[in-house]
Amino acid sequence: MEATATGTAMAAKDSSAGASMPQVPLAFLESGRHGVVVKVRGRDEQRRHLENLGFAAGAPIGVASHVAGDLIVEVKGTRVALSREAAMKVVVAAG
Repeated sequence: MEATATGTAMAAKDSSAGASMPQVPLAFLESGRHGVVVKVRGRDEQRRHLENLGFAAGAPIGVASHVAGDLIVEVKGTRVALSREAAMKVVVAAG
């Protein structure tokens, strides 16, 4: 029963993280824009990989630049390069 309560609390946190801001895939943010990670979509393996890089719900994120469709983003104080495909899996609340 405790797992259910924890799962419900996490779902509420995810839905409230960007409730008042538009939610878009990270790939759609322009250079210089910031937001907050709302959720990471995709297969379990890909989702875990992105979460291990710092793309977890609630994490502040900024787009440093776009290069040939790919992105360089700042998350948790680190710059990370992402393919456009991977950036489409990260949903952010744009501020």
